[in-house]
Amino acid sequence: MMNRVVLVGRLTKDPDLRYTPNGVPVATFTLAVNRTFSNQQGERQADFINCVVWRKQAENVANFLKKGSLAGVDGRIQTRNYEGQDGRRVYVTEVVAESVQFLEPRNANQDRGGNDFYGGQGSQPSFNPNQNQNQPNPNYSKFDEDPFSNDGQPIDISDDDLPF
Repeated sequence: MMNRVVLVGRLTKDPDLRYTPNGVPVATFTLAVNRTFSNQQGERQADFINCVVWRKQAENVANFLKKGSLAGVDGRIQTRNYEGQDGRRVYVTEVVAESVQFLEPRNANQDRGGNDFYGGQGSQPSFNPNQNQNQPNPNYSKFDEDPFSNDGQPIDISDDDLPF
């Protein structure tokens, strides 16, 4: 039997980070996933899918994803139930994420008119001809490096680096 879910969508609101009584982090969020077809009026519709993620991934999601962020989720569907405050049974179906991928650069949220991932108004890096190009760029991150560019030189990989 198989229970596997892969989703790509945008968060409908900021993730909600909580901690269990034992101190285990858990984050919940809703992902809006566009349907591949249009309705009879020609409008695209979306499904709003509840997701939950645990431990360090939960803290990362809460720290780096915000409303509108594009994310990929790999996980499984889980159903559970509990007794509500009114005494009725409440049934919940959600995706338990085993992996959450951040699919946009940190400042991509500003392109949609929002704030950047750190809460402030982001700004695009710009070229300043008067700036010394040997100084480190504060907007640069390891994300910008191309790990596969080797300028035609052989890549030195030891047997310990191979996964097989």
